[in-house]
Amino acid sequence: LLLLLALILLAATAEAGKNKKEKVKKDGSKCEDWRWGPCVPNSKDCGLGYREGTCKDESKKLKCKIPCNWKKKFGADCKYKFESWGGCSAQTGLKTRSGILKKALYNAQCEEIVYVTKPCSSKIKSKSKAKKGKGKD
Repeated sequence: LLLLLALILLAATAEAGKNKKEKVKKDGSKCEDWRWGPCVPNSKDCGLGYREGTCKDESKKLKCKIPCNWKKKFGADCKYKFESWGGCSAQTGLKTRSGILKKALYNAQCEEIVYVTKPCSSKIKSKSKAKKGKGKD
């Protein structure tokens, strides 16, 4: 009886695992080799939009979003890990840092290493230790 119970339990778990593997993707497509275009905003150069994908003779659109502070020339689908900003160059008035490709989303064509610059700060930050308005006279 114990052996029979063990066999029934084993068969039930095997059937459950089989059902998980047989599930079709949500969109009903069996195609595996999707090619995705860039995210195209609905208006201007950022915000909500869509990206088009094709696979063999199928095509579909997915909703996407480009953050409005994302003005990088290398695109929103290329994710980089950036190092700290370098020192200020006296000749150019710019500081530079590099980023190494961490992830390319939707099969995007990304550069392995990118360099970005920004103007050097003209303000000199001073660390004042005096606190105003909190003490007694």
